Amino acid sequence: MTTQLPPDRAERDTRIDVFRALALLTIYIDHVPGTVFEALTYKNFGFSDAAEAFVLISGMSVALAYGNKFQPGSRLLAALKMWRRAGVLYTAHIVTTIVVMAMFCAAAVFAHRPELLKLINIEPLMKNTPEVVVGIVTLGHQLGYNNILPVYAALLLMAPLFLLFVSYRPLPALIFSGALWLVAGIWQIAPPNYPEPGFWFLNPLSWQFLFNIGLAGMLHVRRGGTIPVNRWLVGAAATYVAAAAVWVHSPLWGQITWFDLPVVIGGFDKTFLSLPRLLHILSVSYLIVALPAVSNLFRLSQDHPLALLGKRSLPVFLAGTVIAMVAQVMKLINPGGFAYDALLISAGIAMQFALAFYLEWLSGIGWSGKKPVRTEAPAARQSFGMSPVVARLSR
Repeated sequence: MTTQLPPDRAERDTRIDVFRALALLTIYIDHVPGTVFEALTYKNFGFSDAAEAFVLISGMSVALAYGNKFQPGSRLLAALKMWRRAGVLYTAHIVTTIVVMAMFCAAAVFAHRPELLKLINIEPLMKNTPEVVVGIVTLGHQLGYNNILPVYAALLLMAPLFLLFVSYRPLPALIFSGALWLVAGIWQIAPPNYPEPGFWFLNPLSWQFLFNIGLAGMLHVRRGGTIPVNRWLVGAAATYVAAAAVWVHSPLWGQITWFDLPVVIGGFDKTFLSLPRLLHILSVSYLIVALPAVSNLFRLSQDHPLALLGKRSLPVFLAGTVIAMVAQVMKLINPGGFAYDALLISAGIAMQFALAFYLEWLSGIGWSGKKPVRTEAPAARQSFGMSPVVARLSR
């Protein structure tokens, strides 16, 4: 059995936008630790969290945005566009890092809470300012809760090479990508921190495997392929997801690794994307693809708030990062209770939706600075192996 693609659908399939929006909102809630709502997010029901979902969706989005453009004669232009996008992400990361540091410093000074400067990796800036400034610019020093954009920018820098090999030899390309993930995890190969010891919190040499799985899967579907649906695979994925939901609430969750295996195989390390985390996000994704009743729950109208939020993912993510840091400071200064938590989370989410609606309104009156996008043929707009999707990356 395989999933079937309706050939006559021309409207935008909003499911990628909706899943991206849910990932962004989950990241926001998780980035305000200590609220009662943190216990209800996706990370509490399995081995993976919203970061894995975000990277997988990013790979799919790159395939949608650049897959058809990455052809002989236009590859350089497509590569330049991806690198320009990586530059935008780098600039956005530096700006948000400076804003967040300034905000914590202001809270420490005006609220007389100097202990705030010991949080989210700000303290090294106070002790070794010249070195840390160099580290910030070179991405060797990243603040806590502000470390997703660097790995995404790094993946976009590598994306032209990924696209080239996945387009011609998808299976060997994925085998090589998986081998790189394994080698990086076993021998702990990752971009180093500077000036502090250690590695990037999210290692791009590891996370590229998940990114490439999303990219290869979407390219396969856009070229007329299907995602096979096998009842045994569905059963195995469902069993794994259910077991993970129980595991994370048991004493087993505290184990660093099992059977003396390398952590990347038998543990739950996030930096090197350990196998249990990778299998979990892939199992969840497969169930969504294989079960139309589940997948179609996320097929919403194009003007649905979640669809609009996911469509405007980058500005919403940046705003959400800053808002989350503000809420985090407020929570540290005044722990409050349930009503206070509800106010912090609901206000932050409302501001992100307001930004998405504002940007959509600007686009509607012609102030977005972008040219109208031509509608592509339905056959080029397929996703999830089941239905058509937007043929460009939502900005």
